[in-house]
Parts: sequence; structure tokens; C-alpha cells
Amino acid sequence: MSAKKSRRKNWMAQLAHHYEKMRSLYPDDNLLIVFDIDGTILDMRYNVLYVLRLYDRTHHTTHFRHLRVEDIDVHENQVDLLLKRLFIPPDEQARILDWYNNHRRSPEAILEAHRPFRGVMEVIRWFQIQPKTFVGLNTGRPETVRQDTLRCLNELGKAYRVQFDDELLFMNPNDWEERVLEAKVKGIRTFQEKGFRIFAVVDNEPEVLQAIAREDKDSEILLLHAATIFESKRVSLPAQAVRGREYDITELIPERALPQNIQLVWHGVNDEANLRQFLATPRVRWGECDVVFDPSRSEPVLRHDTFEETPPSEDEEWLQLDYVLGEFRRWEKNIKLDIKEDSELIERVLDLVEKHNFPDEALWFNGEVRSFKESDFRRLAEAHPKAVVQCSIDFLAPLVVSAPDKAKEVLDMLREWGINRFSINWLVPDARKFFNQMDAWGFEVNIYNVPDLEAFLQAVLLMPRSITTDFNFPKWHYYGRGAGQRGKHIEYRMRRPQAP
Repeated sequence: MSAKKSRRKNWMAQLAHHYEKMRSLYPDDNLLIVFDIDGTILDMRYNVLYVLRLYDRTHHTTHFRHLRVEDIDVHENQVDLLLKRLFIPPDEQARILDWYNNHRRSPEAILEAHRPFRGVMEVIRWFQIQPKTFVGLNTGRPETVRQDTLRCLNELGKAYRVQFDDELLFMNPNDWEERVLEAKVKGIRTFQEKGFRIFAVVDNEPEVLQAIAREDKDSEILLLHAATIFESKRVSLPAQAVRGREYDITELIPERALPQNIQLVWHGVNDEANLRQFLATPRVRWGECDVVFDPSRSEPVLRHDTFEETPPSEDEEWLQLDYVLGEFRRWEKNIKLDIKEDSELIERVLDLVEKHNFPDEALWFNGEVRSFKESDFRRLAEAHPKAVVQCSIDFLAPLVVSAPDKAKEVLDMLREWGINRFSINWLVPDARKFFNQMDAWGFEVNIYNVPDLEAFLQAVLLMPRSITTDFNFPKWHYYGRGAGQRGKHIEYRMRRPQAP
């Protein structure tokens, strides 16, 4: 591939391809991807904004009252250019610049004023969960800020389940801005001496990548230029480097690489078209059906809302649960039944499940605490002891964050009722913190209401027991019942599959 074509290809897709190639060539080696920190993992504009606003607060000025992160387009070492553009008097510019340089590397600024670039923590997490694969940090920051750097990064990474280790952090043995290129090359050599095979380096400075390219005699290291804000000239970028700005995990993670231990659930298998798509998809073993009584309350049918909540339209049709259960068994699929009504419906569902001879391992019942009684959950658990019995616990989200002991008491009570899995809405505030606490307590968790492929992969990286989604992922050629492109439902027709 020519250098020109290489740079046009999505950098995350090229990283995925190169990683697979290196893993195939060296199946037993410890592979390492190396990240720079400032301007590569951390968006340094937030640091600039924090220190300038701190100047305003300390000196009772208003120079930066309306300054936004989006307005900062200079490197953190070139703030003088920003000050000139803001029409601040020259003598004041000098005072501000002195203040900025004296405070931007303080422990407070390092700990409080950093934000990761969107998607970068997910990229790091992906490699950290791969076998024999590690993430190293190679920074121009001096050794004097090692502990502050680790505390900052690990605090930022906590929600993403990312952990940075001290032994995989190489720092500049010199002072700030001193002999950085020499230190960066030494960092690469140090990791190699520790036995790691480096397959990629991500840095925002072209001259750093150029220096590493000169050391890579075997051309095994993929050089990735984070084209954010950088100080050295772009002409220094080595010809084989790949540029990119967005850490897009939908380009990095292929469907074939999904962890096998996460149960994937196709949401809303309530109509014939969606049923056929699901049945013809070997990768997804579980399908979720919403079960209600028909208007005459004689047969369980599939519909998201009860007929009391949403009356039927004139030409509406619905599938009978009896028929769908037969199709699931014929195709050896597992079924998740979201039961929307009371005890009478539960009994009818259990009768039909028995009729079709479903094993417990292929059954999953979901009910809501607001409509199910304790006896309803116990009935399901007793009828099928090895099945999944689930309820959503979105109502507990604020309590889990603010009063975890109280939340744990409620969860323990629900578990005594026979509930063995709890479902979390991906779109609730602090969903990652919510999940991480549940996982720390040892509860099995399902994540649902995952709207698109990016969110789905973000949820995958948390490694829950299961994920329920519409599977409307056109990039992977899935066209489920969700909103689709531009918010419109994607119609999809396919031939009726032949039974196995």
C-alpha cells in the first residue's frame, strides 16, 4: 500500500488490521500499543481553559469569561498566540503568560483540568482486554509528576474500566520540554527491553513519530498520528504514518472479535419481518419478545404496549406467542419473554413454554417491579430454576450512586424473590458508574436501550453478562426495528429462511 493510500484509510481500521496481522505473526508474544498522553489521550484545551479562567478568578478580571474549549486551537505551549487574538493589552498578555506557565503544570491543574478525547478510553480498553496485549504510555512529562499523572489518568479511566500501571508508564528523565525526542526514543527501547513487541505508537507530534520510525528497522510498528493540536511541523510526519482525529471504535472492533461470553439479545422480535431477520442471524442466539394479552384476553400475543395503554389501529396485526415459540424451537433459538401484564398472563406464558418443551437454559423472563408482585417473580423462578429471571432497576440508579448501602439492601431483597439478573438502561445518567458498582457487588447485569453500534460496542467493553439492542447496525448489515439512518425506520425484506 502506498503512503498516500495508507493515509486515506481510516486509522482505526488500519490499526485493527495491523493488530490482527501482528497477532497472527507472533501468537505467543506480549504485544504492546504505546500512547503519548498530552494531546493524544488528553485534550489539553481543557487544561488551557482551566488555567486561564483561574487567572480571571484570582485577579478579578474577565478576559476569559466567554472563552470556550472550541475557541482554543493552539498548542498548550503557544498560548501567546491565543492571547494576541483576544486583543488583550500587550503588558497584560505578558503577565497572563507568566501566570499560565507557572500554574499549568501544578498538581491541581494536572488532576482537575484534563479530559480524554472522545473514544480514546474505549480504544485503550479494547486492547487491555485482548489476550497477551498491553497498553504502554510514553510521555514527555518529567518523572516528578509520575504519581499525579497516574492518579489523573486512572480517575478518568475508572468509568471505562481502564487501569494504567506504573510499570507501563515511561516518563522523561529530564525536566519539562527538555530532550523530549531523546526521551521518547528511549521509552520505546525500554519497553522492547522488557520483552514487549510494540505493534503501534500513537502520538500527536509528527517529529516524535519520525524519530521512532528511524528506530524501527523492521517496520513492524504502525505509526499513528493523532491529528489534534500539535507543535512540530506536519512535514516531519514519516511517509508510512497514518493520520486520524477520531477514535472511532466502530472502525476498530469487528463483529467477529466480539467476546463470546456476552449474551447478545435481539430486541423487539414482535413482527414477522424482524422475526425472520433474527432467525437467520447465527451470531445472535437470544431474541426478546414483548408479551401481552390480545384485546379479548384470550391469547398471548407480541406487542410492545398493552392494548389498554395503546388501543389497536384499524389494520394492526400481531403474532401469537404460540406460533413464535414454535419458530424459536424449530430454529433452536433462545427466547427472552418480556411479560407486560399480570399473574394470569404469566400462567398462560408458562403453559405455552411447557407445550413447546423449552429447556430452562433457553428461557429468560423479564418483568417490572411496578407491575409484578413478589409472588410473580417467585412463580417464574420456581417453575424454571435455571432460567434467567430479570427486572429493570433504573429506579435505583440515583440510590446506587448516592446511597449504595440502601440500594444494596433493595437488590438483595429482589434476589431473594428469585431475580437473578438486573437490567440497566444505557441512557440513564452515570450508566457506567451504575454498572461498575453492580458488577463490583457480583450481580449479573443486562444492559438495554443501546441505540446504535457505537453505544453497543461501548457497552461490550464493560463486559456485562448480556446486552439487549435493536441490532440496527447497517455497518454490520443488521437492519433491526430501530430508528435507522436519519431517524427513519429501515424497511428490510428477505426470503423466508429454510429450517436447519
